[in-house]
Amino acid sequence: MGINFRKETFRDDFSFRNSPEQIRRFPFPFHEDSYMYAVNIEPHTPGPKNTVFEHLIDVDEHYISEMEDRALVLAEDPLRCQSLPHMTLAGWDLLELLMTQKAESYPEHFSLTRDGDNWHWINRPLGIDDRFTFGDVSTLPYGPMAYITRQSQGDFCVLDQRDGNLWMDAGIVTTQADWSLDFDIGMNFFEWHAPVPLAHDMGIFNRALKFLTNIQQGQPARRFNWTMTINPRLDTSPENYHKWGVDRTTVTPENVGQKVHLRVELQTFWRLPRSNALVFPIRCYLIKMDELVTSPKWARRFHRVLRDLPNELAEYKGLTRYRQTVVEWLSQYDDGAPTSSGFGPD
Repeated sequence: MGINFRKETFRDDFSFRNSPEQIRRFPFPFHEDSYMYAVNIEPHTPGPKNTVFEHLIDVDEHYISEMEDRALVLAEDPLRCQSLPHMTLAGWDLLELLMTQKAESYPEHFSLTRDGDNWHWINRPLGIDDRFTFGDVSTLPYGPMAYITRQSQGDFCVLDQRDGNLWMDAGIVTTQADWSLDFDIGMNFFEWHAPVPLAHDMGIFNRALKFLTNIQQGQPARRFNWTMTINPRLDTSPENYHKWGVDRTTVTPENVGQKVHLRVELQTFWRLPRSNALVFPIRCYLIKMDELVTSPKWARRFHRVLRDLPNELAEYKGLTRYRQTVVEWLSQYDDGAPTSSGFGPD
C-alpha cells in the first residue's frame, strides 16, 4: 500500500501536522529522563515495521510538501546547494544510493532501470520520468547531487575524507537548525562544530571523528540530535533568522500546544563506494506539543528532560526565552510515575 501524501505548508499559514500514524512512528530521541551529550552512534540497520527505521532511507507522508518547500528555499537562495569541483564523483555515488534505496523500499512510488550507464528513473509522487547517462552531467538538469537531493527529504552533507579529517565540501541544506552551508563549506569537522558548548571538553568530537573516518562501505551508522522550533518551520537558517527568530517571543501558556515543536534530526552516515566520501543525511522530523503529549510516556519524559537540561545546552539550542513556559505547560502531563526504558511510546 502506498503512502498517503499530505498537502501542507511549513511557512505562512503553517498547515503542517502529523497524522496519528505519523505520531506513532515519530523518532522520539530520549531513551531516559535526562539528556547530556553523547556520541550515541549505532549501526543503521532496518528496524521494526511502521517506524522511521523500517527502511534505511525514510519517505513519509510529508514528502511532497517538503520537496515543494525545498524548491522555494533554493529559488530564493541557490547557495543552499553547493558542491566543490572535486566532489562530482561523490554526487554520482549519492544519486545511486538514494535511487536504489527508494526503488527497493518504495517500488509503488519510485523505479530505477539500469542498462549499463543508461539509467531510467521514475519518481511518481513528483511526476519525474528521466532517462540519463550515469556519469554524464550533461544528461541531467542539475548536477547529480542537486538532482537527487531535490527529490529527497532531509539535508545532505557530503564530506571528503583526507588528512585524517572530514571536510564539508558539498551539500544541500534547506531544513537546518540555525547553521549555514555557505559559511561551513570547505571547513573541517572540528571547525564546523566549533560553536557547540561542553562537548569539546568532554572529548566527544574526537571520538566521533575517529568513528566516522572508520565507517566502511555497506555499514552505515546513525544517531539522533534534537532542538525545538516555534511553528512548524523547516527553514530555520541563519540567512533567514529575521523571519523566524521573532517566533521565539510569541510563546504563551495558551499556545504552547500548537506553536512549540520538538525538532528531531535522524542523522545517518554512509561510506560512498567510488569517491570514498562520507555522506551525512540529516533528516528533520517535527512534532507539536499537542501531538507529543498523546503519548503519556513521551510527555512525562520530555518534561523531565527539558526541566533538567543544563543551561549551556538550553542556550546553545535557543530555548532559553520560552523554555520555562513549555516546562510548566508539560508539567500537567507528568504525574511523577516512572517511565519505561527505550525510545518508543508505551
